[in-house]
Amino acid sequence: MLSKTIFAGFGGQGVLMMGYSYTHAAMHDGFHVTYLPSYGVEVRGGTANCTVAVSDDEIASPIASEPDFLVVMNNPSLYTFQNRIAPQGSFFLNSSIIESRPSRKDVYIHEIPASEIAAELGNPRVQNVVMMGAYIRKTGLVTADTYLKSLKTIVGEKKKSYMDLNRKAFTAGYELG
Repeated sequence: MLSKTIFAGFGGQGVLMMGYSYTHAAMHDGFHVTYLPSYGVEVRGGTANCTVAVSDDEIASPIASEPDFLVVMNNPSLYTFQNRIAPQGSFFLNSSIIESRPSRKDVYIHEIPASEIAAELGNPRVQNVVMMGAYIRKTGLVTADTYLKSLKTIVGEKKKSYMDLNRKAFTAGYELG
């Protein structure tokens, strides 16, 4: 099994954190993983994306010319990456702010109102965790428990209240997935 995912959006939406936390969880589930981040020099507000490859075997290349999954948090990312996804691949769209839909008819589309749910939870910064809940549920590549443990390790013990909010955000996305 080899699965490649591109996470893309604006800097500040937690796109790189999505990829990093997923990589961490997959590694703890015993998979071989690669994480390849890319972002503009301005970071917050600029473009950001990362590619994550997860496999049972060693990974020859972290590049994803035809990823299986594409998680997009904004319109520019949809336009940039929609033609790269493999046939029968899956899009995860932040439907709260993405107005367009992929022009491809040979892919699956999962619309997740991540920004809207995060706002309802009281913090727009957890939109990435909402999206990860839906992504983890739909893909089934790592368990929810492993993902949350990895997220807790990354966030750290000092930010317990933030982890409680992350858990709520993840659960809200997971229930949509």
